[in-house]
Amino acid sequence: MKTNDFVIRQVSSNEDTVQIEEVQRLAWGMPDIEVIPSRFMHALEHNGACLLGAYVGDKIVGFSFGLIGLTATISPSVAEKAGPFHMYSAITGILPAYQVSGVGYGLKIAQRELALQTGIGLITWTYDPLESRNGYFNVNKLGVVCGRYLRNYHGEMGGINAGLPTDRFYVEWWLDSERVEAVASGRPLEFTRAALLADGAVILNSAVRSEAALPVPTAAVVQSSAPRLLAEIPADFQQLKRQDMSLAIAWRQHTRRLFEHYFEAGYEVTGFVRYVESEAFHRSYYLLERTA
Repeated sequence: MKTNDFVIRQVSSNEDTVQIEEVQRLAWGMPDIEVIPSRFMHALEHNGACLLGAYVGDKIVGFSFGLIGLTATISPSVAEKAGPFHMYSAITGILPAYQVSGVGYGLKIAQRELALQTGIGLITWTYDPLESRNGYFNVNKLGVVCGRYLRNYHGEMGGINAGLPTDRFYVEWWLDSERVEAVASGRPLEFTRAALLADGAVILNSAVRSEAALPVPTAAVVQSSAPRLLAEIPADFQQLKRQDMSLAIAWRQHTRRLFEHYFEAGYEVTGFVRYVESEAFHRSYYLLERTA
């Protein structure tokens, strides 16, 4: 597989939107009933939706699909800052063989450029907060922030989402902010646990290591009003689900309570931290900072 030999452009043909149906199936193991139909994507693209494809030759290896929405549906304060319209990035999918090739980053940067050209300053989307790789990508590589937690947002789903409530972070990507300008120039945000702890950050929920080397959520969550907090999640949630679904459900319930509490208290996610405790045990944390 070549990692840089792809071109990103607007998708406009029915033949190419049919390819995107297959990308959805392969990226998430989606059953057909959950796949966004080709004709639906084609019709919305024809009427102004942002449908971008990453092409290797004539083959689409990834895509991103965004729609214009009313910002007031998020909150009055966001609407006051962003204006009446924003883009909702409904779905971005990459074929498994290309998921560490830069395709996802390229698609999002192209989406940002297109939104700015049309006068849009905010893009929002959702993702599973327990997916560590997506947390690092969205927060540190793209520069999103998050202060909203949505319970079971999509309802029951199949594929890699099967068996769990589809809780999601609802993130805000402020396209012309200083942090996004910095990461868009190729400088991802980086944080170390040691530096944050030395600066006074508090770990809220240090996981316990099980006999199977799996992280177990602690029952003793720290209550803190420190300016910076670290909230731990599993470093590899998909592997954890394969090994112990009951433990995955416990993590969903544990982090749901934690994030809802601290978002309500005026914190938002501003960073992501990866920490190698040992070769067999890695840790991942969200950095939460008080903003209100």
